[in-house]
Amino acid sequence: MERLFDIQIEKLKTKLIKMCSLVDEQVEFAIRSVEENNRALADIVEERDDKVDKYDIKIEKICQKMFALNQPVAMDLRLIMSALKINANLERIGDIAVNIALDSKDLDSTPSFFERLHFNEIADIARSMIKMAIDSFIDNDIDLAKKVITSDDKLDDLVNEDSNLLKEIMKEKPENVEPGLIFYSIFQELERLGDHATNIGEEVYFIMKAQSIKHSNEDLLDSSDDVDI
Repeated sequence: MERLFDIQIEKLKTKLIKMCSLVDEQVEFAIRSVEENNRALADIVEERDDKVDKYDIKIEKICQKMFALNQPVAMDLRLIMSALKINANLERIGDIAVNIALDSKDLDSTPSFFERLHFNEIADIARSMIKMAIDSFIDNDIDLAKKVITSDDKLDDLVNEDSNLLKEIMKEKPENVEPGLIFYSIFQELERLGDHATNIGEEVYFIMKAQSIKHSNEDLLDSSDDVDI
């Protein structure tokens, strides 16, 4: 039974890693569809969303089966609990990638004010947070998980700055209003990507340290005390 459980754990990890790879590519294509005004990439993101949803269902079923057929304890229990939450966050990241792709298709062309925005920097931070969150889970890297969590403030600050800038840009010319609203929506979606990456980082911290750092991560991240696992 113990050997069977280990096989189930590896199967769960393998499915999660495959979903991580798929979702990461979805985000990359969605961001590029905005940067390049590329409808073909946006179409790919939409078409692949069904595949993300199928992985979501498969992973959830694996976790439910492991709970039903085993009595996991300690770290194994935390891994399964966190796998369910990580899976949910990955599925939501996939949905956000689709939202960004759909927004990009509403842009007839790259607006003249694009160069005034920090879009590339914001998108790079959001995607980097997702990649770090995924890698922290795959490699059991708690330091990388911490880095994801502490990156979120910078992302939020840049999104707020550009959201305020967009309000001013839309006041300058009537023709800026429609693309300005589209980019405002895209920035909100990018901020949500950071939130979900942070959620994954927090789950990795929970798996490794047996501590929840939601709503109180600053104090715990600054602490060097080890926790028995």
